[in-house]
Amino acid sequence: MKSIRYFSIIFILALSSLACFNTATRTPTSNVLFSDDFSNTDKKWDQVTDTSRTTDYYNDAYHIVVNDTNSDAWANPSKESFTDTHIEVDATKNGGPDDNDFGIICRYTDINSFYYGIVSSDGYYSIMKMTSDGGKSLGSESMLESDNVTQGAATNHIRFDCVGSTLTLYVNGTQIAQQTDADYTTGNVGLIAGTFNTAGADILFDNFFVYKP
Repeated sequence: MKSIRYFSIIFILALSSLACFNTATRTPTSNVLFSDDFSNTDKKWDQVTDTSRTTDYYNDAYHIVVNDTNSDAWANPSKESFTDTHIEVDATKNGGPDDNDFGIICRYTDINSFYYGIVSSDGYYSIMKMTSDGGKSLGSESMLESDNVTQGAATNHIRFDCVGSTLTLYVNGTQIAQQTDADYTTGNVGLIAGTFNTAGADILFDNFFVYKP
């Protein structure tokens, strides 16, 4: 099992892809609530680079780099809010350690209130809940291992469904986790990446879709 961070050093709040394949079948286009291929900045994700992190557009993808240990960085498109969502993205490890985490945010209202589904480049996953005490893994004490996560410098297709009180995480077309929690009911969507004991997590995201479930 992989320990999780119960207190995360928060880098960023954004209010305002380099994926090579897609192993899952897309939902019909008519059900799309929001999408972004990151080919331009019209969806107004943040653009920040400093010594701690990078959250910015890069080569028609969205780039998150975390330069501190035991830390998370995330971003949201501006002025979006949803209730029930089915969210998908292609996430590619561009550099840094395999001991990382990256994934999708739903029901974001502030830096202490959101859910997120994550995987890691060494084959782990978790459904998480952010609170004022930091990130907490729902249903387990730590991240769990799955053979469905493609390890190393590879692309994983991640899907995170937030429907009612049910939170469901898929990777590469396979459901790997499901938990229930009713505390957060609506909010923005987003992307997140983080580190554990080694700095330098470097993730590219592409083909971000929010669907009506």
